[in-house]
Amino acid sequence: MSRNIRIVDTTMRDGSHAVAHQFSLEDIRAISSALDSAGVYGIEVSHGDGLAGSSIQYGWAKHSDEERLSAANSVVSKSRITVLLLPGIGTREDLKIAIENGAKIARIATHVTEADISEQHIRLAKDMGLEVMTFLMLAHMERPEKVLEQAKLMEGYGADVVYVVDSAGAMLPGDVKERVGLLKRKLGIEVGFHAHNNLGLAIGNTVAAVEEGATAVDGTLGGLGAGAGNAPTEVLAAVFDKMGFETGVDLYRIMDAAEDIVRPLMQRPQVIDKSSLILGYAGVYSSFLLHTYRAVKRFDVEPRDVLIELGKRKVVGGQEDMIIDVAHELSKKKGAGGGKR
Repeated sequence: MSRNIRIVDTTMRDGSHAVAHQFSLEDIRAISSALDSAGVYGIEVSHGDGLAGSSIQYGWAKHSDEERLSAANSVVSKSRITVLLLPGIGTREDLKIAIENGAKIARIATHVTEADISEQHIRLAKDMGLEVMTFLMLAHMERPEKVLEQAKLMEGYGADVVYVVDSAGAMLPGDVKERVGLLKRKLGIEVGFHAHNNLGLAIGNTVAAVEEGATAVDGTLGGLGAGAGNAPTEVLAAVFDKMGFETGVDLYRIMDAAEDIVRPLMQRPQVIDKSSLILGYAGVYSSFLLHTYRAVKRFDVEPRDVLIELGKRKVVGGQEDMIIDVAHELSKKKGAGGGKR
């Protein structure tokens, strides 16, 4: 095969969840420099919940968006600095600050049924000269036909790429193939895929997406990310090389970046523990994991019970406050004699 695959590394955005958004500016410069040297297409630098995400709801970041982007921009010369924006959180001013600090790509993300709220953000980013990649998050929650309907809206608004996003790490390879394959056949723009590893399928699902025609995919160094993490960028580079795809990524350099720079920053091993496995099993947003750990410590309940209940309620990104509600409700049942499982 001789197809080019663009890899966007999101260590400093999705990986931000796993370190409670506490990357230092020195961390950001080191990671950005290593990724630029390795030749990834895009380097995403944002709070885990996108531009302006630093808040009591989503978690306070150690540094501002402007400081993080400026740090990355000071060492990046080849790769494209990328930012995530969620309508309702990020604004025109946030995009302007991002561009002033080197951003070349905007990723506009909505829930899989809410593409219509992205129109002004997509058009604005295009008018400001940015490449626009759009995200349909928690794509496992809707049938492929609904995902296509929403993707067509984003295409009509001017998106350059539409991503199928497995935010909960809940998809099986067949689920990925159905959605990515349908979008590839029916859209006139590129299709991308973003994986989480809660069921241990991040690499396999990304391969399935590429086999169905996806040409833009995401990874993080060492798999650092929300829940059980993401598809490791260094593994993607190795796998795609073996498959005969061109990524432009230097395998040794990307391996060194993961091993020497990012692994020492991990606050806990990036593994599939029982709670992150339940995220994928129940279909719960991966970034809910650390919030859940804090809630269960406060209310002395079982994290799996909280996550299963959140899955039953079909919570989505932006409903982090529900974690506290559920943990509190379970603690009252426990006090009434329900007990832990």
